[in-house]
Amino acid sequence: MSASPLASRLVKGTIIGYDIANPLASIAIFQYNPDTLTRTLQAQSSGGESGGRSEPMRLKGPPTESIRLDVEIDATDQLETGDGITSTFGIYPQLSALEMLLYPKTLAVIANTVLLAAGSIEVVPIEGPFTLFIWGPKRVVPVRLTEFSITEEAYDNDLNPIRAKVSLGLRVLNYNDFPIDHPGFAMFMVHQGVKEVMSVIGSVGNVASFGLNLM
Repeated sequence: MSASPLASRLVKGTIIGYDIANPLASIAIFQYNPDTLTRTLQAQSSGGESGGRSEPMRLKGPPTESIRLDVEIDATDQLETGDGITSTFGIYPQLSALEMLLYPKTLAVIANTVLLAAGSIEVVPIEGPFTLFIWGPKRVVPVRLTEFSITEEAYDNDLNPIRAKVSLGLRVLNYNDFPIDHPGFAMFMVHQGVKEVMSVIGSVGNVASFGLNLM
């Protein structure tokens, strides 16, 4: 019996740091999807614990959500097939694509340095890339990288890393973090809308499992 085409299709997790000047600079497609992903949500109550008793359920916005995951990167397969880039650099390019999410762009640093040298009174802090975390078609969210830890586990003869584990901490950015005309605002609203639809589907399934008829 032939295998189902859906069974062989694997959607890979991805982190994209969008930079209009260099769109390909920070695209990190996971070689292997992590076995686990931890999400933590903290409610944003309007009045906090000391809020008025008459409005205990009011919310000032969506919950603060953080994501933690470990990504494994291994050059073994590429080295066995003679991939030229991997043979020359190991997995250093893949690690760099992730690391650049935390670096200000070199041209922006140079521009600010020139402004300071010219006596500019105010230099605007450099904005990092607009970063998206993609975990399947139903979860595409803007994020900020908050934690980054790399454990390099093996090297080639030139000390290029060829196997590593990357631990990532992300904070999901919501509509309160963006102006209304920023693409991140719309993307989070779509994400929340999808979540609301999933909630309805789950609730209908739960009602059916108890044999209830709400009609």
